[in-house]
Amino acid sequence: MSHRPTPTRRHFLRHSVSLAAAGAVSGLATPARAAMPGARGVAMAHTHTREKIDLVYAVQERYVPESLGLLNRFLRDHYTGEVGVIDPQVFDLLHRVRQVLGSTAAYEVISGYRGAATNSHLRASRGGGVASRSLHMEGRAIDVRLPGVALADLRDAALSLRAGGVGYYPRDSFVHIDTGRVRHW
Repeated sequence: MSHRPTPTRRHFLRHSVSLAAAGAVSGLATPARAAMPGARGVAMAHTHTREKIDLVYAVQERYVPESLGLLNRFLRDHYTGEVGVIDPQVFDLLHRVRQVLGSTAAYEVISGYRGAATNSHLRASRGGGVASRSLHMEGRAIDVRLPGVALADLRDAALSLRAGGVGYYPRDSFVHIDTGRVRHW
């Protein structure tokens, strides 16, 4: 008679994280998230690519590498397809903003990572409003809105965290959130 050892908490978390990352692809991430204590997730729909993602990107203090890779691809420069590396703290900010607002809605993403060539093009063609050293090029910024939440409330929730930059663009219907120094415009 063989005796199977009781799985350790580490084994459980590693297995749960693998299931969560796989769930992001298959659409099963939400149920897996409920089974993981300390899991942090993010749900987004990209307004330009029409792609959607909903996954656990961290458990306790550990980021899930597979999930971060999926998020990097999801938030790629939608003009060129260039994939950058997104600062995981961007996801922490998005997670915390949804908590402050009590929302479970998926963010609508207007812009994530932006390559240098795209940034230069937008800067030249938009008549201002695009920073020459945009944190989008460093994977440290995202432009979003949250269905069911007034844009001003989204801005105020992000500001309340005092965790980075917050830009308010009501004419274009989005809020810019970044992991740079605390400031607002």
